[in-house]
Amino acid sequence: MAKRIQGKSLYVLLLVVSTLLGAVGQLFFKYGLNTGDLLIWIVSGVAAYFISTGIYFVVLSRAHLSWTYGIGGLSYIFTVIFSYFVLMENVPLLRWAGVIVITAGVVLIGLS
Repeated sequence: MAKRIQGKSLYVLLLVVSTLLGAVGQLFFKYGLNTGDLLIWIVSGVAAYFISTGIYFVVLSRAHLSWTYGIGGLSYIFTVIFSYFVLMENVPLLRWAGVIVITAGVVLIGLS
């Protein structure tokens, strides 16, 4: 039982890193498009996505798809947070409410 919990904790950590990298990729894409400095930011975004996908594949090969994909909802949360704090986008209250609902869903999936 303890080994299973440790393994699941590792998978959660890997999925957090994977989804964080996916959100960073989105941030790089948006920044590149906003600044016009496309090459470096688009290449960086693709690199972040590539690493994110590799990590995701590792977890997916060892865990259930329904659980793994559900944890991927973290990408929406990270993207909204980055949009607000890094890009200084206005995020309406209703969108924050959605982030809270998604967070609750991810937590429930993670606990299952």
